[in-house]
Amino acid sequence: MKYFAAFMLLFALTCVLALAVDQATPAAGSPAPAFSLPSQEGAQVSLDQFKGKWVVLYFYPKDFTSGCTVEAHNFQRDLDKYTQKNAVIVGVSVDNVDSHKGFCAKEGLNFKLLADPEHTAVQKYGSVMEYNGITLAARNTFLIDPTGVIRKVYLKVNPQGHSEEVLADLDQLEAAK
Repeated sequence: MKYFAAFMLLFALTCVLALAVDQATPAAGSPAPAFSLPSQEGAQVSLDQFKGKWVVLYFYPKDFTSGCTVEAHNFQRDLDKYTQKNAVIVGVSVDNVDSHKGFCAKEGLNFKLLADPEHTAVQKYGSVMEYNGITLAARNTFLIDPTGVIRKVYLKVNPQGHSEEVLADLDQLEAAK
């Protein structure tokens, strides 16, 4: 019985550690994890397609919800400013391609939204959350430099002023070059 209890404790610790490793958020200064996911147009999009550009990779919980709509509208409003800074906006949620297509059409979004229903990128970026028993993407953003290195990590983002915050940080990072 003593050995069984020790085995169960070891097993439980192993499970917790495996979960913690899967959920680890990549830190600023580390290479951005690679991914390849379908966009709202159905085409596969991978991180390496954006080499030479800044990437604002933002994870959000769900299409057509209030906070996610505000965040997307603000990125869309500032899209020209990002383009001038050689930056692209890429959104990721666990919604499917059809949901993204409808969300972009309804909200007038002209940047890539990637579908991650299998949670591959969401897990690689430590951006998984559970809500009422449903797995969603946590509202986190990663600012990735033109060489593919994460320069800034934003956790539990407030969607209201987030785009302005990212633009300000992008200005500072470019000035520090």
